[in-house]
Amino acid sequence: MKNKLAILGGLLCTLALVFTFCKNPAKEPVVDEKPAQAVKVPAFNRDSAFQYVVKQTEFGPRVPNTAAHQACKAWISSQLKTFGMEVIEQNFQAKAYTGTTLNGTNIIGQYKPQLSRRILLAAHWDSRPFADSPLFKGDKTKPVMGADDGGSGVGVLLEIARQLQANPVDIGVDIVFFDAEDYGDGSDNPKADSWCLGAQHWSRNLHYKNNIRPEYGILLDMVGAPGARFGFDDISYERAGDVLQKVWGLAKEMGYGQYFVEVATGQITDDHVYVNYIAGIKMIDIINKPEGSETGFVSHWHTDEDTIDKIDRYTLRAVGQVLLAVIYREFNGEL
Repeated sequence: MKNKLAILGGLLCTLALVFTFCKNPAKEPVVDEKPAQAVKVPAFNRDSAFQYVVKQTEFGPRVPNTAAHQACKAWISSQLKTFGMEVIEQNFQAKAYTGTTLNGTNIIGQYKPQLSRRILLAAHWDSRPFADSPLFKGDKTKPVMGADDGGSGVGVLLEIARQLQANPVDIGVDIVFFDAEDYGDGSDNPKADSWCLGAQHWSRNLHYKNNIRPEYGILLDMVGAPGARFGFDDISYERAGDVLQKVWGLAKEMGYGQYFVEVATGQITDDHVYVNYIAGIKMIDIINKPEGSETGFVSHWHTDEDTIDKIDRYTLRAVGQVLLAVIYREFNGEL
């Protein structure tokens, strides 16, 4: 009897709602947020991205205050301009934990800066000044080439910039290459906030005008090794969990679930920490955290083996294709 009464009550409520709707036409019409015509997600070119990584390594280690660093900065800026982006070179000075004053530059490429709806993509473009992995047995005073740690993320984002020019879409994209990320204190008792100096500076000196802010950001770090495993770090999960679910869910849908795994990978200090806490912009980190690693990172991390032979074109494509899908499907109203 209770079930029958519940069903009858539900029907009466439904009829009442229909009657009310008919008597009082909706004052707030439903707005279709989808564009009149969807824009197809372009194909990410893994070979092009790989060549952008190769080019960076040809400059040598991109350590602040070196000639290689200056040459690579000029090249990155010129590439972004070639792809039709408005470029800002955000120069800054920061004192490293060693006491050295670093002359850094955050390189910012703006795609359609006039649009208020925006997505932020980022990577660091400098490389580690010391090969100081605790597992490394070689000369720990030499700088790291950084093909993966720095170079891979830059390569992916430059290819995305190229695709945006070739396949226009009416959504704003900011590509930020942070400097002086990798000049931090790697000791057992590290000095606070000695890493990610460029991200700290940018987060306190945002380049946006007229109160424009991106809806969210995605950071890339070490995204080039074969069989990479990208999991949920604590800050990404706590501060931008909705973005994590969106990106990882899309990756799984696209067939890249073997890379983007729903596994907690713990704490990490990376550029996204400061973007979240200082700038107040939700940002997740796509970073390779292999299972069973003694350091928590790939074996070539902070060693002289972080060279171009550690870069896998298919991993670059997996990350790049997912990011392109994020951009174009956000515009299409499909996310």
